[in-house]
Amino acid sequence: MGLFNRFSFSRDMGIDLGTANTLVYVSGKGIVLQEPSVVAIDQKQKAPLAVGEDAKKMLGRTPGDVVALRPLRDGVIADFDTAELMLKHFIRRVHEGRTLVSPRIVIGIPSGVTGVERRAVMEAAAQAGARDVYLIDEPVAAAIGAGLPVAEPTGNMIIDIGGGTTEVAVLSLQGTVLSESVRVAGDELSEAIMQYMKKVHNLVIGERTAEEIKIAVGSAYPMDDDEGVFMEVRGLHLLSGLPRTVTVKGPEIREAMAEPLSVIIEAVKRTLERTPPELAADIIDRGIMLAGGGALLRGLDTLISHETGIVTHVAADPLSCVVLGTGRVLENFKQLERVFSGHSRNL
Repeated sequence: MGLFNRFSFSRDMGIDLGTANTLVYVSGKGIVLQEPSVVAIDQKQKAPLAVGEDAKKMLGRTPGDVVALRPLRDGVIADFDTAELMLKHFIRRVHEGRTLVSPRIVIGIPSGVTGVERRAVMEAAAQAGARDVYLIDEPVAAAIGAGLPVAEPTGNMIIDIGGGTTEVAVLSLQGTVLSESVRVAGDELSEAIMQYMKKVHNLVIGERTAEEIKIAVGSAYPMDDDEGVFMEVRGLHLLSGLPRTVTVKGPEIREAMAEPLSVIIEAVKRTLERTPPELAADIIDRGIMLAGGGALLRGLDTLISHETGIVTHVAADPLSCVVLGTGRVLENFKQLERVFSGHSRNL
């Protein structure tokens, strides 16, 4: 009876454990949680103060004894204990505080991670209470979530641009034919904006402000309304040491992001160069699919089309592609069992 109780509240879960955001899909319910991957910890008490959205508001704004952490960097776990704590919190929230749960969990991870990094993710999920942990490469999950026919013998190309990694993959017959993972993505674009503001405007800004600039005025390719796009940015002036406001325009932010964007474009070109001719022909017919939060950068699809000569589409819901893919795999477990890249059992 005890074992029945333990599993009776259990709901299978799909998790997109992202550098910037964590999304959770619950079998039969859909996406139930979308929160920033941030944990605020009280260093005196050694206890978590906030997780997710509440913790993100504290980034760069905490007193000395409170630290707001992002436990994942470049798509992998950088702080194991904090990542485990965050996972536990999210699993408990999804199960409405019940502790007697041991769900089966499918987690999307970058395709370029090492065996040690894969084990760290499985271990963190197991410690957080998972009964079975399955890993799926993010480009595969994103392609399934974006509705690409990955089970068919045709070439599908997906570019998944997250917070820490950009994944470029060619898929066919439920498998990855070839893939490339570069640790340049949304975080590096924000970092490039921070460096530009410091170098050109002598203004020191934080991570959150850089992200706001990227969303409000950033673009990857010249747009028709470029000249009319501007934003007032507040920060600390380097020379006077006092707060100051400067106005930035769209074209200069595009110039600031040019270098990390060129790294992503080169990864796409390298993958296309290595693609077998039959699959390359399919990709020319079907186009390239863009997923992940980075796909929301204005003009990125146009830039990739311009650089590769292949039509590029943005997925209907790019932010949710990976977690929707993990959910579809959960709900069609037997048909899609071959897509997993790792499995561990906790019982």
